[in-house]
Amino acid sequence: MNRIELVEKIATTHTVSKAEAARILETVTSAIVAAVKKGDPVQIVGFGTFKQVARAARTGFNPQAGTKIKIAAQKVPKFVPGASFKAAVDPKAAKRKADKAAVAKPAAKPVAKKAAAKKK
Repeated sequence: MNRIELVEKIATTHTVSKAEAARILETVTSAIVAAVKKGDPVQIVGFGTFKQVARAARTGFNPQAGTKIKIAAQKVPKFVPGASFKAAVDPKAAKRKADKAAVAKPAAKPVAKKAAAKKK
Protein backbone atom coordinates (compact mmCIF):
# COMPACT_ATOMS: atom_id res chain seq x y z
CA MET A 1 0.00 0.00 0.00
CA ASN A 2 1.35 3.41 -0.90
CA ARG A 3 0.40 6.91 0.27
CA ILE A 4 -2.33 7.42 -2.35
CA GLU A 5 -3.97 4.10 -1.51
CA LEU A 6 -3.83 4.95 2.19
CA VAL A 7 -5.47 8.33 1.56
CA GLU A 8 -8.23 6.60 -0.44
CA LYS A 9 -8.76 4.07 2.40
CA ILE A 10 -9.06 6.87 4.99
CA ALA A 11 -11.44 8.82 2.75
CA THR A 12 -13.78 5.89 2.12
CA THR A 13 -13.71 4.56 5.68
CA HIS A 14 -14.49 7.91 7.31
CA THR A 15 -16.55 9.51 4.52
CA VAL A 16 -14.29 12.52 4.05
CA SER A 17 -12.86 13.93 0.86
CA LYS A 18 -9.53 12.67 -0.43
CA ALA A 19 -8.05 16.14 0.13
CA GLU A 20 -9.15 16.11 3.78
CA ALA A 21 -7.83 12.56 4.23
CA ALA A 22 -4.49 13.64 2.73
CA ARG A 23 -4.28 16.56 5.17
CA ILE A 24 -5.06 14.24 8.10
CA LEU A 25 -2.38 11.79 7.01
CA GLU A 26 0.13 14.63 6.56
CA THR A 27 -0.66 15.93 10.06
CA VAL A 28 -0.13 12.50 11.62
CA THR A 29 3.12 11.78 9.80
CA SER A 30 4.57 15.26 10.38
CA ALA A 31 3.73 15.06 14.10
CA ILE A 32 5.51 11.70 14.37
CA VAL A 33 8.55 12.99 12.44
CA ALA A 34 8.76 16.17 14.56
CA ALA A 35 8.58 14.28 17.85
CA VAL A 36 11.17 11.65 16.82
CA LYS A 37 13.43 14.40 15.47
CA LYS A 38 13.40 16.02 18.94
CA GLY A 39 14.29 12.65 20.48
CA ASP A 40 10.85 11.91 21.93
CA PRO A 41 9.42 8.43 21.31
CA VAL A 42 5.93 8.21 19.80
CA GLN A 43 4.02 5.23 21.18
CA ILE A 44 0.76 4.16 19.59
CA VAL A 45 -0.61 1.44 21.85
CA GLY A 46 -1.35 -1.72 19.94
CA PHE A 47 0.55 -0.52 16.88
CA GLY A 48 4.11 0.27 17.90
CA THR A 49 6.70 2.82 18.90
CA PHE A 50 8.66 5.23 16.74
CA LYS A 51 11.92 6.38 18.33
CA GLN A 52 15.35 7.79 17.59
CA VAL A 53 18.43 5.64 18.17
CA ALA A 54 22.10 6.53 17.95
CA ARG A 55 24.38 4.38 15.85
CA ALA A 56 28.01 4.37 16.94
CA ALA A 57 30.82 5.14 14.54
CA ARG A 58 32.22 2.02 12.93
CA THR A 59 34.60 0.77 10.30
CA GLY A 60 33.10 -0.44 7.03
CA PHE A 61 34.49 -2.03 3.89
CA ASN A 62 34.38 -0.64 0.37
CA PRO A 63 34.19 -3.75 -1.85
CA GLN A 64 34.91 -1.81 -5.05
CA ALA A 65 38.20 -0.34 -3.84
CA GLY A 66 38.92 -3.10 -1.34
CA THR A 67 39.67 -0.62 1.43
CA LYS A 68 38.36 0.04 4.91
CA ILE A 69 36.33 3.19 5.42
CA LYS A 70 35.17 5.04 8.52
CA ILE A 71 31.41 5.37 8.93
CA ALA A 72 30.44 8.30 11.15
CA ALA A 73 28.06 8.04 14.10
CA GLN A 74 24.50 8.95 13.24
CA LYS A 75 20.98 9.20 14.61
CA VAL A 76 18.39 7.06 12.83
CA PRO A 77 14.65 6.48 13.26
CA LYS A 78 13.51 3.07 14.48
CA PHE A 79 10.08 1.44 14.60
CA VAL A 80 9.33 -1.28 17.14
CA PRO A 81 6.03 -3.04 16.41
CA GLY A 82 3.62 -3.58 19.29
CA ALA A 83 2.33 -6.96 20.48
CA SER A 84 -1.04 -6.55 18.75
CA PHE A 85 0.64 -5.68 15.46
CA LYS A 86 2.98 -8.69 15.72
CA ALA A 87 0.04 -10.96 16.56
CA ALA A 88 -1.94 -9.70 13.57
CA VAL A 89 0.96 -10.37 11.20
CA ASP A 90 1.92 -13.78 12.63
CA PRO A 91 -0.78 -15.27 14.91
CA LYS A 92 1.09 -18.58 15.28
CA ALA A 93 4.17 -16.83 16.70
CA ALA A 94 1.99 -14.87 19.13
CA LYS A 95 0.36 -18.10 20.32
CA ARG A 96 3.77 -19.76 20.79
CA LYS A 97 4.99 -16.78 22.80
CA ALA A 98 1.87 -16.83 25.00
CA ASP A 99 2.20 -20.58 25.57
CA LYS A 100 5.89 -20.21 26.44
CA ALA A 101 5.12 -17.42 28.92
CA ALA A 102 2.41 -19.55 30.58
CA VAL A 103 4.79 -22.50 31.00
CA ALA A 104 7.67 -20.36 32.27
CA LYS A 105 5.53 -18.80 35.01
CA PRO A 106 5.88 -21.12 38.04
CA ALA A 107 3.34 -21.06 40.84
CA ALA A 108 4.18 -18.77 43.73
CA LYS A 109 5.65 -20.66 46.69
CA PRO A 110 4.48 -19.78 50.19
CA VAL A 111 7.31 -17.83 51.80
CA ALA A 112 5.59 -17.10 55.13
CA LYS A 113 5.79 -20.75 56.28
CA LYS A 114 9.56 -20.91 55.77
CA ALA A 115 10.10 -17.70 57.71
CA ALA A 116 7.96 -19.00 60.59
CA ALA A 117 9.82 -22.34 60.62
CA LYS A 118 13.23 -20.59 60.87
CA LYS A 119 12.14 -18.57 63.92
CA LYS A 120 11.41 -21.72 65.96
